[in-house]
Amino acid sequence: MNKKEYSISDQPALIDPYGGHLINLMAAKEDHQQLKKSATKSIECSDRNACDIELLLIGAFSPNKGFMQKADYDSVVTNNRTTSGYLFGLPIILDTDQEDLTIGENVLLKYKGQDLAVLNIQDKWEPNKVLEAKYCYGTTSLEHPAVKMIATERKKFYLGGELKGFELPKRIFPCKTPKEVRENLPLGHDVIAFQCRNPIHRAHYELFTRSLKAENVKENAVVLVHPTCGPTQQDDIPGAVRFQTYEKLAAEVNNPKIRWSYLPYSMHMAGPREALQHMIIRRNYGCTHFIIGRDMAGCKSSLTGNDFYEPYEAQDFAKECAEELKMQTVPSLNLVFTEEQGYVTAEKATELGLHIKKLSGTEFRKMLRSGEEIPEWFAFKSVVDVLRSSK
Repeated sequence: MNKKEYSISDQPALIDPYGGHLINLMAAKEDHQQLKKSATKSIECSDRNACDIELLLIGAFSPNKGFMQKADYDSVVTNNRTTSGYLFGLPIILDTDQEDLTIGENVLLKYKGQDLAVLNIQDKWEPNKVLEAKYCYGTTSLEHPAVKMIATERKKFYLGGELKGFELPKRIFPCKTPKEVRENLPLGHDVIAFQCRNPIHRAHYELFTRSLKAENVKENAVVLVHPTCGPTQQDDIPGAVRFQTYEKLAAEVNNPKIRWSYLPYSMHMAGPREALQHMIIRRNYGCTHFIIGRDMAGCKSSLTGNDFYEPYEAQDFAKECAEELKMQTVPSLNLVFTEEQGYVTAEKATELGLHIKKLSGTEFRKMLRSGEEIPEWFAFKSVVDVLRSSK
């Protein structure tokens, strides 16, 4: 069986993957038929499962070599670490309702007509989902999208075990592997990751381009704009549409300091835990720095309107983990648009008494639906055109 690991010696001038090696769980082609024959049963995977399988197979979740067994699951849930001591934000498991699956057997993982991988089941258990919700998301309220997901979407049993992959899920948007992204990064330079799950507007663009001049960023750095294109919150713009906005904008700005790639990741809106998860993933993609917003991956109660996380909770937790991860955080600037000087920090606008222009997300969506003209200081025209054409 081909179980190659990409060594850091392949690219000595880039930050090494977490754990020292980029895990590759793709089986050699000549082994595919025998592996499939070894599978006694099959599981049809959800969109979220398919994202996790892909990220495991390509090494984005390095140093994990498969779905977590119960001991690692318990340790990550309660202590955001695996039993071997590696930091990890959220548990990676496969869920199923199939009662007849047993430890030791091979199972074929299928997704929309594709045979993705074979899982050797090494553990099977019925999880305490209330405990998982409380520790991972800080709440047991079904108003939290991930709590609702594990309570109503995830099935009765969790499976852990090693994977051997055949092919990656076919997607509308191409997602480069960590190895492919690393091959196109400049050697010896800082690489700043920008994570988002929404179309990029002017304020986002100002934010990640200004990050190149942050105090802890060296000269000649580049930004990797690396949006998630998997499942997110129910009312978010679909990944396929978001992908089109990114492609249009990438072609329009044509900035050599900006690299673009897409991540087949399913968002949990887990605040601080998700910030850690994203930092680990971006280190595996070759990033040295990570831009983190004041309310990264946050969400609100639909009843009270209150945030589930404190304003700087994700930033503070990421900073605590940064040294161990050998990464640096770049705090997200609080930028506002002013009539006099364009985009400046909110502090500067207040200090100079500048006139701030505002447009909320709700107002933007309303204008989008009604066909009203959207100011270019808020959104790129090319992005607006894509959003309108997708309706």
